[in-house]
Amino acid sequence: MATSNEPLDEIQWRHPNYAQSLGGLHSNNILFYFAESPFFDRTSNNAVLFTQATFNENMKFILSTREQFEGRLKQMSGLEFIVAQEPAESGPGMGTGVWVIHKQTRRKREPEDEIIVHAAYYVIGENVYMAPTLADILSFRMVTISSALSKCFAAADNARTWSPALGHIYKTAPSTTNNRAQALESKGATPMPEAQGNKAAPESKKTIQSAVDSRLAEHSFMIHMQYGGDYMDENPITGKPGEFHLTSTGRKDKLQTLTLPNLDTSFKTSTITQPDKKDTKGDKTPKTPTGMPSKQRRKKSKAGATPTSA
Repeated sequence: MATSNEPLDEIQWRHPNYAQSLGGLHSNNILFYFAESPFFDRTSNNAVLFTQATFNENMKFILSTREQFEGRLKQMSGLEFIVAQEPAESGPGMGTGVWVIHKQTRRKREPEDEIIVHAAYYVIGENVYMAPTLADILSFRMVTISSALSKCFAAADNARTWSPALGHIYKTAPSTTNNRAQALESKGATPMPEAQGNKAAPESKKTIQSAVDSRLAEHSFMIHMQYGGDYMDENPITGKPGEFHLTSTGRKDKLQTLTLPNLDTSFKTSTITQPDKKDTKGDKTPKTPTGMPSKQRRKKSKAGATPTSA
């Protein structure tokens, strides 16, 4: 028996003793067997008609066959339970054993009655079930799909790895060889225990390298976020204050060609530097720097000479 809080479309009802007392389920007693289930509505026309026929001798013939019982229900208006589909026979005396019962409301109209189906139930053997609605089926399917997708995304995220060289990649599943093929391999191809023990070394190195690459990538990204707006000249400035120049433009060489050459401040022999020499001459003017025009010397006139008049 189902509890009051349990949904009707999630329960299974059966009453073997009552089915045995009816002499087995067949067309004339399937509605009476269904009336004992929790799916049945006690306010329906079926319950009213069954009560009247039980206590009225003139109406007992209605309970003898299903055709007479349903014929009287079709003359009434209101809520009713009626057999919608009978078991289909696949052979002589054989059937599927599935009965379909509809819960519906009948309204008398001309020329045909208006019927509104509220629910469907099916009886398989002695078990009675309630058919789920289309909305319940779609809701269940959507929940199943969303649950499977959530697990799929988690598995895909675990299989994903990242490296600065390759970016986002997915780990490939290790190839599994057939046990029979492994048994047929030659002994010469069988690795030694030392080789088997060293298989974990490359994997550990790959793991360490991947961790190092990830750390370097994280550090590079941090530097980019901190100094991403700063730019460096292609030709850095070198030198010291007062002598700054670009490293690769040759500006310093051009400036050196424009500067004046060094002056020659050396003197020829003098009385100060060479006092022992007697034939000393007067001081001579220093040489002018190369490239500069020399001053013309003025001629001295002799003493006592007067300029001639024109």
